[in-house]
Amino acid sequence: MKEVSFTLNGIRQTCVVEDELVLIDFLRKNEGLTGTKQSCDRKGQCGACTVIVNKKATRSCLTRVSKLDGADVISIEGLGTPDNPHLIQEAFALSGAIQCGFCTPGMIMASMALLAKNPDPDTDTIKKALSHNLCRCTGYKKIIDAVKLAGSFLRGETRPADIHPGPDAGTIGVSLPRPNALLLATGKALFTADILKEGVLELAAVRCTCAHALIKSIDTSKAEKLPGVAAILTARDILGTNRLKEDQPVLCEHKVHVMGDAVAAVIADTRQHALEGALAVLVEYEPLPELHTPQEAMADGSIRIHEGIPNLCYTQPQIKGDAKTALENSYTVVEARFSTQTIHQSPLEPEASLAYFEEDPDGGQPQLVVVGRSINIHYHLKALQDALGWENMRYHQAFSGGQFGIKADITAEGLAAAAALHVRRPVRYVCSLTESMWITTKRHPFDMNVRLGADHAGKLTGYSIDFTVDNGAYVSVGKSIVNRALYMLSGSYNIPGVAAAAKLVYTNNPPGGAARGAGPPQVNFALESAMEMLAARYGLDPLQFRLMNSLEPGQSISTGQVVDQWPYRECLEAIKSHYERAKKDCAAVTDTRFRRGVGLAGGSFGIGKGGPDRSQVAVELMPDGGLTVYGSVSDPGEGNDAMLTQVASHLTGIAPGKIRLVTSDTDSTPDSSSASGSRVTYMSGGALVNAIEALKKAMAETGANDCLSLAAMGKPTRYMGTKVAETTSIDLERGQGVPYESRVHGVQMAEVEVDTQTGEVHILKMTAVVDPGTVINPRIVEGQIEGGLDMGAGMALREHYVHGQTHDWISSRFPTIKTSFDMEIILLQTPRKKGPLGAVGVGEFVLLPTCAAIITAICNATGGERICDLPATPQRVLRAMGKQK
Repeated sequence: MKEVSFTLNGIRQTCVVEDELVLIDFLRKNEGLTGTKQSCDRKGQCGACTVIVNKKATRSCLTRVSKLDGADVISIEGLGTPDNPHLIQEAFALSGAIQCGFCTPGMIMASMALLAKNPDPDTDTIKKALSHNLCRCTGYKKIIDAVKLAGSFLRGETRPADIHPGPDAGTIGVSLPRPNALLLATGKALFTADILKEGVLELAAVRCTCAHALIKSIDTSKAEKLPGVAAILTARDILGTNRLKEDQPVLCEHKVHVMGDAVAAVIADTRQHALEGALAVLVEYEPLPELHTPQEAMADGSIRIHEGIPNLCYTQPQIKGDAKTALENSYTVVEARFSTQTIHQSPLEPEASLAYFEEDPDGGQPQLVVVGRSINIHYHLKALQDALGWENMRYHQAFSGGQFGIKADITAEGLAAAAALHVRRPVRYVCSLTESMWITTKRHPFDMNVRLGADHAGKLTGYSIDFTVDNGAYVSVGKSIVNRALYMLSGSYNIPGVAAAAKLVYTNNPPGGAARGAGPPQVNFALESAMEMLAARYGLDPLQFRLMNSLEPGQSISTGQVVDQWPYRECLEAIKSHYERAKKDCAAVTDTRFRRGVGLAGGSFGIGKGGPDRSQVAVELMPDGGLTVYGSVSDPGEGNDAMLTQVASHLTGIAPGKIRLVTSDTDSTPDSSSASGSRVTYMSGGALVNAIEALKKAMAETGANDCLSLAAMGKPTRYMGTKVAETTSIDLERGQGVPYESRVHGVQMAEVEVDTQTGEVHILKMTAVVDPGTVINPRIVEGQIEGGLDMGAGMALREHYVHGQTHDWISSRFPTIKTSFDMEIILLQTPRKKGPLGAVGVGEFVLLPTCAAIITAICNATGGERICDLPATPQRVLRAMGKQK
């Protein structure tokens, strides 16, 4: 123990601390300053915990408090408040640099330290200063913009009022800051691990270290005697079905299916005691054969991973026209096999949940409150109620540190809620980053065999693709992933004959789940690569070849749906001048080692679930003249809060500051369904428009002009809106139907430099032309596209999750600000006929073209063979050039 005295946010502190206590724990646990975040298990990899110590940006997870005697420490709480923010915090809000906001406090503190030394930094200086700070959402461009804007504020060259859109600017097509931006920028937003309840217990899970085994016995006797252990939970203590999905238990009863399955949970007074208890639980296993590839799982005689269910758990064909005859009669056919890798979605916030009871004042069954992060709180509530056998429950979503599809599934919430039911006390379960990587779903790896043909004139005739998907140990949303891949199979093109056969296979790998784009990025990589190969056969410019084969209104996609809008051709035309410029720039570089290349790829993404889709949102006119919007609209960073606010303000004339959102609790919201498939703007925005139309109709009928007069005339002040997509279920025999009402379209261009000696690829610039319909908030739309480009670059070049080996941000090859690149976003606006104010969503689409554009650019730079297996590691680049076996 040591006594230290230092200044924290301007206040002198004197305290006695243990030698090993690190500053992040002192701030969060001792002082309740939860604006400083933790992501990387105290390894100093993420920068979310950055504070300023003696004017230097300092990672608080690596800094011992015992070494701070005499120091001056500033945390995010020492800068400003939402009502009185620091200029740097305002700059981040105004620049659109805040998406999920989990990384934001650390970014702002690192930026403050930089700007105190250099108030006018260039891009390279900013990248160096923020090199320890990670962000998954933004692609770093808006963060660099924010630092430069903050510098101009601090230098007195501009003011926030000069940047902020004025009241006369309107609310549609205007880059208003997100409503919660300053709450996130000042560290006041509470994420799940920031929330505590009096008397809370901590949980640690007992997880298997084998991939497939029978559970012979669980001995908890030693663990029960350890200090602080309050209870130990096993499957027999679960009151309900113990199933979060049809094949996935909260706690395994008789068998484990993947390394990391939970077999027990220890509940204790501290996290350390819970972890010690978990280590003391003895589990005896009987090993079973492990099946780690679809081929092994489908082999004759292979053991079934789930009793009663074939390992080949789902198949789905798609048949449009006669692809077999079309390919046989084609002038030219290209054939290739493509594969994509397993990827962790990598939101910065580790998994966490808090569960506690609220007593019924009338003496009835107490209500179990489950706090977590989810993209579908009503759906997850029902799953928890059934699994745990407790009806009186509500789900409350805290702020979410990103998710990118990962929270389509329940993780920590099931165990925390089961434990709280067991001990009837609050229970918190905060996972380490390593555990979070173990227990969450991943992007499905695809293996695809493709044939694409065209006639004498270069018009596409037929397309066949057989693809096998490694589903991992549990089905999760695997069937939806396969279906979505099929629904967007023909991409942006008119292909008369299409034949596909999809297989989803159980293995003993981590379960695949929703990941940004959710199926179409994988098949679009194969299709766009094949388009390049076919264009080369004809000696045609790839842009011209795509223009020749673009789908047009009145033609049909691979599901047979005839489309009435299809502005893909306009996207191709819009990128043409940029493409010609980039080709000239590449031709001007004559360096024989560092070669440059350009690649194009396009895509069209269906908005919504695929098939029947519905959303509800309610509005209520308030006595103060404001409007409250109710809907279970998750917002882990996409800007859904801004969309709801700006649409509501535009339609009612009520100022954005008087629009209030109620979105995070199942007890106070109608079911808006999931924040997936880029459906929130289109579906929930559509429901919002419907609700406001009902409100305005009531006011027009009565002549009321405010809440009180409306109520006085006997009319309700709250109205429900519903949006139902005009879609159909898909015919299971041929895969035909109407999966989507509308789509987002775009084209991307990659400019790369390849080191032909090492195989290293440096992305110089990505240019993206996107048509998302009416753009409600341009800066937010740009930020979604920029973040998606960065994520797509990681998929193309670096990221590959290996279970048991990928355990932190370094081993996951997380994209950093050093690997970020120049981006140019060009937005076209073709109003969608049935979108709210003509808008559709954009976030998931972005990943569709990126990988193919980058791989094509590499191929054009090196003159080597096309890389068909992702990621394009330096070894694969050299192999494609014939320089490595």
